[in-house]
Parts: sequence; structure tokens; C-alpha cells
Amino acid sequence: MRMAKINPKDDTILLLIAIFILSASLGTCYGREGKHWRHSEACQFKKGQGHRGGHRHHCQHHNRLSPKVNGDGYTVPQDTMTSLAGSSGRTTTFNVLDYGAKGDGHADDTKAFEAAWAAACQVAASTLVVPSGSVFMVKPISFSGPNCKPGIVFQLDGKIIAPTSSQAWGSGLLQWIEFTKLTKIKIKGKGTIDGQGSVWWNDSATVYPTDELDSVSSTAQNSTISSTDMISTNLSKMPSTKPTALRFYGSSDVAVNGITIQNSPQTHLKFDSCTDVQVFGVTISSPGDSPNTDGIHLQNSQNVLIYSTDIACGDDCVSIQTGCSNVYIHNVNCGPGHGISIGGLGKDNTKACVSNVTIRDTIITGTLTGVRIKTWQGGSGSVQDIMFSNIQVSEVHTPIMIDQFYCDQEKCKNETAAVAISGINYMNIKGTYTVQPVHFACSDSLPCIGVSLTSIELKSVQGSHLYDPFCWETYGELKTTSEPPISCLQKGKPSNLPSQLVPC
Repeated sequence: MRMAKINPKDDTILLLIAIFILSASLGTCYGREGKHWRHSEACQFKKGQGHRGGHRHHCQHHNRLSPKVNGDGYTVPQDTMTSLAGSSGRTTTFNVLDYGAKGDGHADDTKAFEAAWAAACQVAASTLVVPSGSVFMVKPISFSGPNCKPGIVFQLDGKIIAPTSSQAWGSGLLQWIEFTKLTKIKIKGKGTIDGQGSVWWNDSATVYPTDELDSVSSTAQNSTISSTDMISTNLSKMPSTKPTALRFYGSSDVAVNGITIQNSPQTHLKFDSCTDVQVFGVTISSPGDSPNTDGIHLQNSQNVLIYSTDIACGDDCVSIQTGCSNVYIHNVNCGPGHGISIGGLGKDNTKACVSNVTIRDTIITGTLTGVRIKTWQGGSGSVQDIMFSNIQVSEVHTPIMIDQFYCDQEKCKNETAAVAISGINYMNIKGTYTVQPVHFACSDSLPCIGVSLTSIELKSVQGSHLYDPFCWETYGELKTTSEPPISCLQKGKPSNLPSQLVPC
């Protein structure tokens, strides 16, 4: 019997029909089971084929758990430990936008920051991201350990602003943003922390929402506010306690790099009871007439390095307080402000100890003082082994100062006890002044000893001396000729120096 000839085209058509029927059958099965074939089975199939790189990343992206929206409106992922990349099974990057932050400069993003921190805190060497292009309004917040893993990076590329509502601050707080009891914590980036301090400096009324209607007089005085905002606002002054913008407490291996801190209600950046601190490439900025807005404040902290930083503020550019040792500051631009200061120390008869401080290669412009040591009468302890070197001053009221009679009140009583000052070295201090080149006012009962001056060249802006260099109970050595001549320094040591001092 003769077989019919098979047409290849017919075979192709039959094969296509069979594939179509089989595909439809499989699709129906998965559809009835309620499975998302494209996002689950397809990804498993691709990974089974050994595909890497883009396919694996694509599958992981689609397998992320859906976020859960809480009643307060903030979005929190159901499992913050879900893998985003890599083989460790844990993500190392936590973006505040993924936790419900709006970043519009108006919505309260505090809870989103707290949620992102809680997640990052559980992963060593993780990164919390505050992305660029957004403005985040954050109320007073504490990023705290000690149960956090070490090595967390706070990547600040966007802008964080403080609330200007008195309601947000209650009766007053000592700090706005705080990092406490952490190890190897780093804040870096090109972003900004803005304390919006003008509402505090001016001691002016601030508008905040309330259930009560404004009085006619209040709305009349605030005609620039929109009629919608006027309906539910009330005027109230900010609390008398002004917060520090950014504070680190009880932490080790701390680094702050690249960010800008501006317009703090009070001190901009504070380190309290910290060790191994680095600050570099930072910009600190507030108006010269903003009250008590120190740039960087150090207290009870050791092994501190500050460099390549610009500071403009309304008080001390750097303030070094009791309990600080091994502090090295160089290549800092300071001004406006009150200069770089050690103290005031010994207030209210307290003991204060500062040692081994070097400040060099620094430019100080248009400030109240240049490099200063200030102590209160009645204190105890010591300031010793201090070096001020290669300081360029320009139009500074008093470039070099030691003041053991410091008082920021209307009246302070005279006391015999004092913080001992010894081993203070000034080398290569040059530039211009507007009031007095050198002012040394030391204690009658505990004079300053070991004060040395080398290569001092200070010229009056006016071309003539308003006040000559002044020394009171100051002992040391003028190692080179100076301009103007500093002839008031006493040689050797005083005869009435106590044999025993309060140890540090």
C-alpha cells in the first residue's frame, strides 16, 4: 500500500496548535489556583536555568513584600529584613521614603525616620538614606543604641528641617536630633540640617495649629498669613530652653563628614562623653548676631579631630569644655563668631580639666576674640599643654586672650580659687585686630605659668594702638620680638604659687 506524502507545512501548523492548547491549559490551572505566574513561577524558572545578574535582581524586586500602612498613615514594610540584593539575606540600605516619609517640607516625617532607624539598627554596617531632592520636617528625635549594631552610616543627601511650631517643643528641649550610645556611627553626605532658628533668636511669636480661633487683634497683626491658616492658628512664643541642632552622646568612633548644619536655635554640633571623634568637610552657618549659636561644642570627649571645616556663627566657632583631652583642630575657617575658645570652665565652683589641645593652620575673621581661654573665679582643676600655632586673624577684636575673671552675668563675686593654667604656647599668630592685640588676665592667687609667645605679628586696623598688650599675673617667655612689643609678660614663676593643686 502506498503511503500519503507528508507536507512539512501541515506538521508546523499542527505543532503550533498543540503548543497553544497546552499553554492555555497551564494558564487556566495557575489562574484557578490564584498564583501570579509571571512574578513567582517565572522567576523560579529563570533562576533554575542558572541566569544571574539582571534576571536574579529582577526576580527579587518582584518578590518584595508589600508594605503595610498603619493607622497613622506611615508606611512600614512587613519584613524589614527582606533581601533586596546580595546573598546575605539582609538588606543594608534603608531609605526613609520606603518607610512613609513624604519629603515635602510640610508633613511630619518623624515616625518614618524612627522606623527606618529601627530597621537599620538591626544590621551591622547598614546605611540609612535621606535622599536628595526632598525636604523632611522632623520633630525632636533620638537615634539611640546601645543595642544597635556597629558601623551604621546616616547618609544625608537631602534636607532636614526643624518644626517652627512652639507646640512641637513642649516646655523646651536640650537637643533636636540626637545620636546616643552608638559605636562606629557616621553621618556623611551633601545634605543639610536646618534648625530654622530665627523663630528662637527673635523671641517672637510663632504660629501653630490649635482648636481655638484667633482673636481679631492677632489675625490683624499677621495679615501676611493666608485666610485659611488664620482660621485655626494661635500665637505663642517659643520655650526659653533652646535646643542644640545635632548632638552625639556616649558614643565612640564617631564621624561627621560633608554635611551642612545651619541656623540652629543654639549650638549647632555637640559631642558629649564621646571618644575617637572626627569632623571634616563640614559647613556650619548662622548669622553673626544669632545668640549662643556655638559651632562645635566639645564636652567630656577625648581623641577629637576637627579639620577642613567652615564655621560661621553667633558664638564660639569651637568651644572646648571640661573633660576634654587630645583635641586636634586644623585648617578651620572661623567667622563671624567669638573665635575658638577653651571654656568657660569652673562655673559655680566646679572642677574642670582640659589638656593636650592643638589648634593650628586656622583662619579667624571678624570675630570677638581669636584664640581664648576663659575660666570662672572659684573653680578648680587645670588647663595645660595647649598649642595655638599658625593662626591668621583678620579684624578680630582681641586675637589672643586668657581671662580668669570670665563672667557672662551682670555681677560676679570675687573668689580666690581658680582653674590652674599652665603650658600655653602661642606660635606664629599674625594679622589685624580692632581693639587689643593681647589680653592676659590671670588669677591673683593662682597665676598663669608657662605662657610662651613666638612670632607674634598683630597690627591695628586703624593704624594706631587702641589698647596696648595687657598682662596680669602672667608668667612665661617672649621667645622672639613681637609686633606690637609685649613687655608685660613676667619671667620665671610666681613666688606665691601653691605647692599643691587640685588634681585632674
